[in-house]
Amino acid sequence: MKTLLRIGLGLVVLVLALVAVAFLLPRTYRVERSTVINASPAVVFAQFGDLRAWKNWGAWQERDPGMKMTFSEKTTGVGAWSAWESKSEGNGKMTFTAVEPAKSVTYRLEFPDMGMGSEGSMALQPADKGVKVIWVDAGDLGMNPMGRWFGLFVDRMIGPDFEKGLSNLKRLAEAPPK
Repeated sequence: MKTLLRIGLGLVVLVLALVAVAFLLPRTYRVERSTVINASPAVVFAQFGDLRAWKNWGAWQERDPGMKMTFSEKTTGVGAWSAWESKSEGNGKMTFTAVEPAKSVTYRLEFPDMGMGSEGSMALQPADKGVKVIWVDAGDLGMNPMGRWFGLFVDRMIGPDFEKGLSNLKRLAEAPPK
């Protein structure tokens, strides 16, 4: 009986220690990836400035071609949104919150199943041979200790998808016109 009590007490101490450490972890996260694309800003922006075009290069759509997509009436400009349902990629919604034509889009991501959201952007900067595309996602993990631990892995989870998407975007934008 003493052994079980010690094990139980040890587990309680461990859980309390993990919760206490969680509050020392960062409350926010930021994932950023970039690539240079040998194409005009207008050509590149057309691929991420219209929500319908994301299916042509996005890593998530590539992994689940059967993803059910829904779009707002207009798919460009502030207020445009897309929503998706996917067994493998989850459910969510993206809404453009700011748009500078041929320069950048800022968006809000919502993941209702996980009770999470984030802010993201894709921006173009001049580069020697074309444009540099910078893709960022950032979020607040709140006071939830599990969210804080989750934050340690966000870059490793999302970063490769950003890299794959940017690689696809580069291939698409640099392809000769049909």
